[in-house]
Amino acid sequence: MSCTTLLVGKSATIDGSTMIARNDDSGSGRYDPKRFIAVNPADQPRHYRSELSHVSIELPDDPCRYSIVPNALPGRGILAECGISERNIAMSATETIAVNERVLGADPMVELQAAQGEPGDDDYRPEVPGGIGEEDFITLVLPYVRSAREGVRRLGELLERFGTYEANGIAISDVDEIWYVETIGGHHWIARRVPDDCYAAIPNQLGLDGFDLEDAFGDARNHMCSADLVEFIRDNHLDRGMGNGMGNGVRFAEKFNPRTLFGTRTTKDHIYNTPRAWYMERYLNPSEDWDSPAARYTPISDDIPWCRRPENRVTVEDVAFLMASHFEDTPYDPYGSRGTDETRRRYRPIGINRTGQMGLLQIRPYEPETNRSVMWLQYGSGPFTTLTPFYTNVRDTPAYLRDTGAEVSTDSFYWTSRIIAALADPHYVSNSNAIEHYRENVMSRGHTHIARVDAALRGAAGAGAGAGHAVSCADIEDVEGIKHSGVRMDGVSAAGVSAAGASGTAEMLDATDDASRADGAGSAAIGVAGTAGSDGSADATGAAGVGGLGSADAADADVVCGALEQANQRMADYLRAQTQELLGKVLYTSSNLMRNSFAMSDR
Repeated sequence: MSCTTLLVGKSATIDGSTMIARNDDSGSGRYDPKRFIAVNPADQPRHYRSELSHVSIELPDDPCRYSIVPNALPGRGILAECGISERNIAMSATETIAVNERVLGADPMVELQAAQGEPGDDDYRPEVPGGIGEEDFITLVLPYVRSAREGVRRLGELLERFGTYEANGIAISDVDEIWYVETIGGHHWIARRVPDDCYAAIPNQLGLDGFDLEDAFGDARNHMCSADLVEFIRDNHLDRGMGNGMGNGVRFAEKFNPRTLFGTRTTKDHIYNTPRAWYMERYLNPSEDWDSPAARYTPISDDIPWCRRPENRVTVEDVAFLMASHFEDTPYDPYGSRGTDETRRRYRPIGINRTGQMGLLQIRPYEPETNRSVMWLQYGSGPFTTLTPFYTNVRDTPAYLRDTGAEVSTDSFYWTSRIIAALADPHYVSNSNAIEHYRENVMSRGHTHIARVDAALRGAAGAGAGAGHAVSCADIEDVEGIKHSGVRMDGVSAAGVSAAGASGTAEMLDATDDASRADGAGSAAIGVAGTAGSDGSADATGAAGVGGLGSADAADADVVCGALEQANQRMADYLRAQTQELLGKVLYTSSNLMRNSFAMSDR
């Protein structure tokens, strides 16, 4: 996929969370509709067969639940793209990259070889499966690992055993660490941890610009790689260093630049890739000189750093802007007025027309494990849509984001976003205010919604622990009469539900939305017995009347899942209302600007 990735370490974010984000862009001239789904353990295959490469893999029998954003239509496999597991491990796959011809000659891609002839014929050759790739990575790794490091190791083992048919970058994170893996040829790989106080900006090219072999084969604190990487470099004369490195056969260089050994440097990179890295770093480190003739880095620089320390802590809004950006405030903005017609079409923007979805995967250290992870999700072309937060520790997802079909429909967030972008693009400036207000409304509501649901769950856990109160998922489901046929209630007992518990859950969810609508006036009404602090916020000791939400047993975890599913539904309902309103505004504005419009009329 033609994608863009931004990774932000926990000490570089505004709230100490880890953030990994990636635009999932289709190839030119093609669109891949997306959907947001939960994969329960019973739905995870035990025998996996890739649709693209036909490789077959036996999987462990103990997967955990996880939420993903795969392709909505059949024909190209699962292509999970991004996901977060109930264990709070996040994964985004993949960033399409490129390796040079020397690497491909030394370790060719493992491609599907079709059968030749007919069985029984003398010249018959059976099919030879290919390796694993973007279609497979998340499905094969995410539900089985308990840390980002473990995810890197599992992915590495799969690559070494089965190989791959494409060059890719993969991000894996947990609450403490972010790792970025790059495949090198058919079976080799390297991985580097993003420093906690840094961000990493990655367009469609091999990005790692420094690697420490001593660490990789020692403590592996910040580097990991395939077991025979040293021999692979040495035996295939891949080292380009002029010192006493592997190329001279003296000893391996303990540190090297993977871009120089494995990567590409082409004219296409200077049109398609390096300008995107330049713009992301220009935004996050704005005090530096990026635009004068003396600038250290330009849009066509090949040595733009893989990671840097930002000048300010990075916010969700920073990531949202960058992943939808199109070289604003430069001569290269296709919607701008600076520069010339040529400069405005010179470089490939980050926010492009063929983005299918963008997922910002946020894992927050200050919340309990049950509701720690949030996926900020948007569908369609970034400049015309908005990020919206959804909890991922759920068994089902809202239909507005889940039930994307092949038929264009305003019942689908994906297709509605596509329609808005197509209508607004020819009249970008005229529609920009409406889109800006839409984004502001949804994202601010999202922040408020997540904060209040978190607070309600904390209050419920504090009040209910040991109090003998309980509530089932079925009662949470009945709060607003919302019935989701896809919600799995198997094994969840409705026994022991107290009137106080059911009432508490209803008030918890209703108060969350009521407070949001009140522009802060009702901020104290989070729990059943919550008390307001001097600043109008809810006292964390307030009781919501739901027992055991913070405990570790399975029944209480199911209760939290039910609450989070209801919270997601509320957010989806708000998103749908706002998106429909934006569609009406854009349709009206663009209709009045059609080429056959005429100012004079008879009334």
